[in-house]
Amino acid sequence: MTTWEILLIAVGLAMDCFAVALCTGTSGLKKTPRTVLRVAFHFGLFQGGMTFIGWLAGRQILDLISRFDHWVAFLLLLWVGGKMIVDSLNNDTACKNGDATRGRTLVMLSIATSIDALAIGLSLALIDGSIVKNSLIIGVTSFLLAVAGYLVGDRLGMRFGKRMEFVGGVILIAIGIKVLVSHLFGV
Repeated sequence: MTTWEILLIAVGLAMDCFAVALCTGTSGLKKTPRTVLRVAFHFGLFQGGMTFIGWLAGRQILDLISRFDHWVAFLLLLWVGGKMIVDSLNNDTACKNGDATRGRTLVMLSIATSIDALAIGLSLALIDGSIVKNSLIIGVTSFLLAVAGYLVGDRLGMRFGKRMEFVGGVILIAIGIKVLVSHLFGV
């Protein structure tokens, strides 16, 4: 995969982080540099780390599924992207009162937003071997979008966050289709 494709995947994955950080930024809590960095660091670390863990798991089963790995990668990207689109259309709001910038709540939000990265890591094991660079790109992209989401949360609110999650899902599905088409037709 090219760096641009990985960057698109990273943006797609980071839309969950952006939406949750945006929502967290609407809480009215004081925005200190320490708080902003804490939220963004957790999201970036978990996104990059889960991608790496997924890749490790994928490398273990690569020989077993090498004949149909492109289908697995396509279905995983389709599933993650579809889930993001459905979640973006859900009327439930993820914004809760309280401090989501510390402790167990922040860790749970970080895990919840990075489960998709685990599936993407598995996909990357099937189609691309340069996981350190890819995990770093995904982690840094999530970090940067979490900073942006948290800082503009008060002004943009949940409406924009849901749209970004939708866009992220569409990006992941498009990349999944590209992987399948390029493998089947050599394009």
